[in-house]
Amino acid sequence: MKKISFFAALLLINACNYLDVVPDNVATIENAFTMRSTAEKFLFTCYSWLPDFSSLDNKEVNPAILAGDEYWGTYGVNGQTSWRIARGEQNVTDPLLNYWDGGSAVNSMYKAIRDCNIFLENIGQVPDMQEDERQRWISEVTFLKAYYHFWLIRMYGPIVLMDTNFDIDAGIDDVRQSRTPVDSCINYVVGLLDQARTNLPSTITNESSELGRITKPIDLAIKAYVLTWAASPIFNGNTDYAALKNTDGTVLISQTENAEKWLRALNATKEAITMAHQEGVGLYEYQPGNLQATISDTTRVQMSIRNVVAERWNKEVIWADPNSVFNQAWLTPRSWDPDKSNTNQSGRYGIPFKVVDLFYTEHGVPIEEDKTWDYANRYGVKKAEYADRYNIANGYTTAIQNFNRENRFYADLGFDGGIWYGQGKYDDNKTWHLEARNGQYTGIFSTNYNVTGYWPKKVISYENLVEASAYVSEWYPWPVIRLADLYLLYAEAANEYYGPNEETFDYLNKIRKRAGLESVQSSWSNYSSLPSKYTTKEGLRAIVHRERLIELLFEGHRFWDLRRWKEAETELNKDVVGWSVQKGEISDYYKPVVLFKQTFNKREYLWPIKENSIIVNRNLVQNTGW
Repeated sequence: MKKISFFAALLLINACNYLDVVPDNVATIENAFTMRSTAEKFLFTCYSWLPDFSSLDNKEVNPAILAGDEYWGTYGVNGQTSWRIARGEQNVTDPLLNYWDGGSAVNSMYKAIRDCNIFLENIGQVPDMQEDERQRWISEVTFLKAYYHFWLIRMYGPIVLMDTNFDIDAGIDDVRQSRTPVDSCINYVVGLLDQARTNLPSTITNESSELGRITKPIDLAIKAYVLTWAASPIFNGNTDYAALKNTDGTVLISQTENAEKWLRALNATKEAITMAHQEGVGLYEYQPGNLQATISDTTRVQMSIRNVVAERWNKEVIWADPNSVFNQAWLTPRSWDPDKSNTNQSGRYGIPFKVVDLFYTEHGVPIEEDKTWDYANRYGVKKAEYADRYNIANGYTTAIQNFNRENRFYADLGFDGGIWYGQGKYDDNKTWHLEARNGQYTGIFSTNYNVTGYWPKKVISYENLVEASAYVSEWYPWPVIRLADLYLLYAEAANEYYGPNEETFDYLNKIRKRAGLESVQSSWSNYSSLPSKYTTKEGLRAIVHRERLIELLFEGHRFWDLRRWKEAETELNKDVVGWSVQKGEISDYYKPVVLFKQTFNKREYLWPIKENSIIVNRNLVQNTGW
């Protein structure tokens, strides 16, 4: 038991009281492995360090939700830590979401790794458990140890690996560790994942108590994701980090691009997809109930897109976290019905135009490329006709940019005049539509309101019940990774290694078919002003990236993808724009307004290490630019 994490040991340099480092859990640790029941509690302690993936409100500890540009609010009302990062407030003195040292909003991820090490060092002495169960627990915690390391790598790049805990009497020089090069960090994590997979179950059989625990498909999916990061521009020949070296001159991020990293990612993704298929994982398709038998084919397609997130444990989800439950009320429009307006829904975050613009036209190509779409006049208005009725209320006047878009646009977004299916109504002839201008029933109320005029419909369960004085939301475990994610990772890796090829298109087109779109080849050949775009590696790369951004929108991927592709310096330097939502007249409301001039500096690709930690440990070097 005379072990301690290097993180805690470093704290001893400044505070020599051992009780300040390990408060009152020493007795707990000493007794935790005397019997199976207490060891199981320690197992769940290791799980408990998983961040809240869906965090949005006061628990917002996942930067992928609010720290990018998918959501935008009003600063006086919404001051969440993550959103401060989106506004350019990250700093080196007291870093926001400081997972390295821990801070006011989050705990140090090294504490999580410390607990994993304690578990792995001691689980062998528990007397009253079956050996196969012991080996499964060891595999689960080994996976968690790998994942916690990767959480840090994704934020900081090269980190200090913590394979074992230090003895409590370790000297200062022993605990002053240097950062390990990224490639070695990745290999270490992959090694743990390979080790963990040996004794993980292929599927969960006791669904009543074990859903969310780690399985072989989860392990393989995360391995594929980790190796894709290793192959991506952020870590593969990134010369922006040429100066990032340890004090002994060790280069911490590879300066030479290595195409074989993409092959490694490709093979890992293929293995993960194969395993997922073997266990019955497939692309989700919505199956309407008896009361919904009359819904249109259009609505059915859109519900397949929308419900892949909100339907619990559906067939496409590989890993969902039951402890991450989204606060849907913060994103839900005040009302779909003038007779059922209440303040239980705040709808306080809107979707910026640059995200809205991502979605294709109905022809499956970007709005700026479609030869048949009126891109130049997209901010004008027109009245919806009967043919638009499944997407826009018949006879309602709304923006041209809301017409003739792909199904994912209507499945993912709510907007002025847009149809919103569900929320207690199942008759297709009586679906809701939003009326979002000021003075209308979905418009501004109090200080909580949508600042752009677009709502994230996708993450709001259609089964939520909206009444005049109540809002009852159906919880769902947050989908950390699903099959479409793997398909897109595979398409990306295949294109990067081989260039355009049959398998790349196969996986892309499976996802597009679910969304009601034609193949990439057909759509670009027939409708794009750049008809040969998909025939080159560079052109197909842009298509794959955009497909991924659209398909996985609002699921915590855009924030990280823009960073690993090194595209954040483009996308996060675009203005945040919305409609003039404080206006009531059509001619006034439909005028784009700049809400914030977002900026992104190259240094922001990696988190800063707290300045004081660099002072305390002279072997620890700061990330470039901080």
